Amino acid sequence: MAYKFVDNYRERGARKKLVELLKSRGIEDENVLTAIGKVPRHFFFDETFWNQAYKDIAFPIGDGQTISQPYTVAYQSELLHIKKGDKVLEIGTGSGYQTCILIELGANVFTIERQENIYNRTIQVLPGMGYRPTFYCGDGSKGIAAHAPYDKIIVTAGAPLVPEILLKQLKIGGILVIPVGDEKTQKMVTVIRVSETDYEKIVLDTFRFVPLVGDQAW
Repeated sequence: MAYKFVDNYRERGARKKLVELLKSRGIEDENVLTAIGKVPRHFFFDETFWNQAYKDIAFPIGDGQTISQPYTVAYQSELLHIKKGDKVLEIGTGSGYQTCILIELGANVFTIERQENIYNRTIQVLPGMGYRPTFYCGDGSKGIAAHAPYDKIIVTAGAPLVPEILLKQLKIGGILVIPVGDEKTQKMVTVIRVSETDYEKIVLDTFRFVPLVGDQAW
């Protein structure tokens, strides 16, 4: 993980190219594209691998986890329709890249990571970059009830089903975005809470995430 924060014309130019690539792949939300263009993704890489940072690929970050592919981050972010000031719960902090994108979009982010090694790394890196979400270490499959309800919830790991406990932490009118499937591939699912008891579910494209591990998942 890089702690030497250097962002020059080469990296900024690479981000511009990445934004153009994401546009060509169908990402339309200008706020999301602007956020992708601002967040220095190479800060999440060991300096040895900085040349990989602006490729549209996932990349290992240790402990069996990856920093998500930029397209996937942009896709999930677009589905959330973030408005400035939205209270957002992120399940699976990971590297913190998605967290930074959410903050750039104006969200007030509560983020939870299960793996202690990754959590300890990320709570050092993000504040050094100027991003200060509310961090938690624990079982994200159960959400963070203490700060519910949330305007938006994003799950960045593949789940076997939509945990009921997360649906209950969503505001009426709120949006949950979660990949659902088996341990190899998942369908991206958007759930909108219509009322106290009713939810509208939309099943979208196929992705591949690391498994969501916890009491309400694998």
